[in-house]
Amino acid sequence: MTTASVERGRVTARVPLHIQKTLETAASMVGATVNQFVVQTALREAERIIEQERIIRLTERDAEAFLQALDAPAPLNETLTTALQDYANRRNDQTGTLDWAPRPKCL
Repeated sequence: MTTASVERGRVTARVPLHIQKTLETAASMVGATVNQFVVQTALREAERIIEQERIIRLTERDAEAFLQALDAPAPLNETLTTALQDYANRRNDQTGTLDWAPRPKCL
């Protein structure tokens, strides 16, 4: 039987003693090591945040307005037409990348 090698990263944190004690208490209550507890809790929260940021929630009225805009988009104005032309001119179709440089900061 072969075992697959799993690449691993390292996460470390220095925390005040009272936080460490709280983490140790919580970890012992669920039968985990502090490391397991911190990783599982952080992963759960990270997944919650990612889901929250990826999902757009609309009211019924807003959803209807959005669907109507998809069905009958507004005509292109000059600013959008210029932006699309600029994008097409700078896009590298072979790699799908965009030649982009930030605008200089206004002083």
